[in-house]
Amino acid sequence: QVQLVESGGGLVQPGGSLTLSCAGSGRTFSTSAMGWFRQVPGKEREFVAGISWRGRSTYYADSVKGRFSISRDNAKNTMSLVMNSLKSEDTAVYYCAAAEGHLTVYSERAYYDYWGQGTQVTVSS
Repeated sequence: QVQLVESGGGLVQPGGSLTLSCAGSGRTFSTSAMGWFRQVPGKEREFVAGISWRGRSTYYADSVKGRFSISRDNAKNTMSLVMNSLKSEDTAVYYCAAAEGHLTVYSERAYYDYWGQGTQVTVSS
């Protein structure tokens, strides 16, 4: 099993930056692909970014490509999402997720077995 805890959310002005962190525990963290998703009320949870088990492959939603950067440190069981040039439409609850037993990057929510509790990101002036 993998347990996940997000941190780093908050209020930021448009054009600003924020870094989200995900701390994982469990022996399969380092052998699981990981991802970030986000959700706003009334909408489906959507894929934001994903990273392969060793961090060599990454994949981004078109809406964040060039602005967000995902990384992981398996020695520390952590994953990060650096968010730059934030826009109001980036406002959402952000979740980290683990695809246990899957090594490559997936954007489909169905591949992810474990989820954190979420952290709120609000982009507003």
